[in-house]
Amino acid sequence: LAEVRKYADAILLGWFPGTMGGPAIVDLLSGAVSPSGKLPVTFPRSVGQVPIFYNHKMSGRPQVEGQPTQKFLSHYLDSPNTPEFPFGFGLSYGRFEYGKVSLSSAVLTPAGSLRIVVPVANRGRLAADEVVQLYVRDLVGSVTRPVRELKGFSRVSLKPGETREVSFTLRPGDLAFTHADMTNGPEAGRFEVFVGGDSTAPKGGEFEYREK
Repeated sequence: LAEVRKYADAILLGWFPGTMGGPAIVDLLSGAVSPSGKLPVTFPRSVGQVPIFYNHKMSGRPQVEGQPTQKFLSHYLDSPNTPEFPFGFGLSYGRFEYGKVSLSSAVLTPAGSLRIVVPVANRGRLAADEVVQLYVRDLVGSVTRPVRELKGFSRVSLKPGETREVSFTLRPGDLAFTHADMTNGPEAGRFEVFVGGDSTAPKGGEFEYREK
């Protein structure tokens, strides 16, 4: 879609919309309804990036920001590392603004839970829905861990100028993964939290999981 994107203000992905796809597309293009769909996949820039996904494992030689051609690091010679569109991405006639993310505690224990809250405002001129997404990064694990993982999402409907708080609850089970010995569960350590409209959401905070 790289060549198409240069000549378009937006791209509408219809997928397989069914018998009522025509009226639905008309409603979206005419502004009767604001688009609110989010990509369930990562869209590559070219076939050379396939397979590409947001929750890839950490690299021992990550590309340095601002140095796209530095040698001996993980990058392409003819393309940026980033996808054409990230996982969870989607445009809207609303213009959403995220406030400061707050965590109920800096520590999560086996019997506890962690509440994550973020205010979301619609600064656009039309009512619209936003799909707020929560991602978590396990900084150190006994096996390699993804750069981030989707742990929750919530659809919120906002009128023009309206602000609402969106909350998520993290529990120890949300941090679990399969270990080298094939057991499954969370591991003690530091975690980062990201909240936003897609998988490139900025860091909103961090916490520590303690087993005792």
